[in-house]
Amino acid sequence: MSAYRITNVRIFDGTGREPFAGEVLVDGPRIAAVTASGDARSRHDAAPPDATVIDGRGGMLMPGLVEAHAHLSFPDLFADAITRLPVEEHMLITVRNARTMLDCGYTSAFSAASAKTRLDVVLKREIEAARAPGPRLLANGPEITVTGGLGDTNALHLPYDEAPTFCWIANGPDDVRRVARTLAREGVDLLKLNISGDGGTSSAGADVTVMTDAEIEAAMEVARPRNLRVAGHCRSAGSVMAALAHGVEVIYHANYSDERALDALEAARDRIFVAPAIGHTWSLAEYGVSMGIPAKRAQAAADELAYCADTYSRMRKRGIRVLPGGDYGFPTSPHGAYAKDLELFVDLLGFSPMETLIAATHHGGEMMGKPGELGLVTAGALADLLLVDGDPLADITILQDRAKLSMIMKDGAIHAARRAHTA
Repeated sequence: MSAYRITNVRIFDGTGREPFAGEVLVDGPRIAAVTASGDARSRHDAAPPDATVIDGRGGMLMPGLVEAHAHLSFPDLFADAITRLPVEEHMLITVRNARTMLDCGYTSAFSAASAKTRLDVVLKREIEAARAPGPRLLANGPEITVTGGLGDTNALHLPYDEAPTFCWIANGPDDVRRVARTLAREGVDLLKLNISGDGGTSSAGADVTVMTDAEIEAAMEVARPRNLRVAGHCRSAGSVMAALAHGVEVIYHANYSDERALDALEAARDRIFVAPAIGHTWSLAEYGVSMGIPAKRAQAAADELAYCADTYSRMRKRGIRVLPGGDYGFPTSPHGAYAKDLELFVDLLGFSPMETLIAATHHGGEMMGKPGELGLVTAGALADLLLVDGDPLADITILQDRAKLSMIMKDGAIHAARRAHTA
């Protein structure tokens, strides 16, 4: 396996420490050593003689970014159109989206749902076998929803479809168990439950909790012995409380968390993660009507945004891990725009650039199930690295410019090297 000495860089290590000048030795898939400039001589002596030297030219070396709410199989189409894609074309689109995400400096992705049952699973296997480029991936299946919940686009006068969009409809605990077992059989790492409704998209609004305790617990009964992680679409305060009560680990959205829900999130902060998926909500409010979204849906998104700044600011102050990840894969929020979420964390939600980058790297590594070895630039960590031509702590929007990503490394292998000098 290859070894690299990455020199002449400022290092953002993901811990909260201020960036420092130094160099990093990568040996195989892991970081062998991180050395501040004053100790560079000893680091040079310890490097393998055949190590390739990469001159970072003063750029910032940081952990690869983690997308906490990924939909790699969403094809930049609206929900109804997703279903009409034949699976063959859909798989190819999914593979291309995976490459796009890695090209954008996102070396890990926690899937928030696959548009068809096996798209994530097949993609993950191809990436791990090095047959397709993409982020390290935790694979999901379609979102499990209830009749009238988010994703149920059935109409009474048309033939019923159990999976009409990116969701699989299940009613009652036995039906939820059947669907969860099927997804487990097909090889997913994750399950996602649509515990609340959503703004302007179903018979149940964002403030309504649509899934029962018995249905949530049925999914958890399948997940626990199989070591599957569970995420919940939880906009309402009631859905947040229900998810926490049953051990759901990843809480998506949580826009309408009241004081009781915030207290419960804080009490569980060492085991849970919150991902607002603010990018999609912002884009619907900003561009929805001009792109043919019904005015009701765009207004619902704008109404949710009005709650966001206060809700997530309070979560931040309570020490709850809030992660960027923006529900990308729709016409208003297409693939490749992932780093817009980082800008929104700073400009809309009140996070500092340092807090935002820690959330997108260090906390992302914890969410991926690899605390201490992913999302950090430290000895022993996995060598998922991003070299930036500039300082994202001074200008967080620089991470939206792919031309500024001088080098992208995953598992100690260079995916892209644009301006870094290799010798």
